[in-house]
Amino acid sequence: MGVLQFCATADAAPSAPGAYILQVDIAENVLVTIAGRSPTELTAGRYLYCGSAKGPGGLRARLARHMRHGKSVHWHIDQLTERGIIIGSWIVPNGHQCELVAMLGSLPMPIPGFGSSDCRRCRSHLLYQPTGVSVPLTGFNEPHLDPAQLSSPGTVI
Repeated sequence: MGVLQFCATADAAPSAPGAYILQVDIAENVLVTIAGRSPTELTAGRYLYCGSAKGPGGLRARLARHMRHGKSVHWHIDQLTERGIIIGSWIVPNGHQCELVAMLGSLPMPIPGFGSSDCRRCRSHLLYQPTGVSVPLTGFNEPHLDPAQLSSPGTVI
């Protein structure tokens, strides 16, 4: 698939298309609404959202939007990014979000259809990382690791 690289800020990401795993920490329970369904309460904790950036500005533009507070709620993930703390993102230039979801597939998926309403392959693009549960990515399990430690040489996935 490519090299997985950590970006603490959107400016660290290229303007190329690709896929990403956005890490959002939620301090308090959040009520999430998906059109046509009853609201679902997400418990406080760490959530991983797998997305893609194929439009103008690529990964940099998409991550800048996710990391900005005060935006209008357009995508499902906006409900979490507006209320949580974004720790950063693992990016894969020219990667595919469904491959990232598959790689993290052992983690719970708290809301079926979240971020994947147009995806026929994935049950959800939002995963929950329970405390103490590791995921198969180098540097991924350290909550406050210096991003410089993660960017070289990268993790091949």
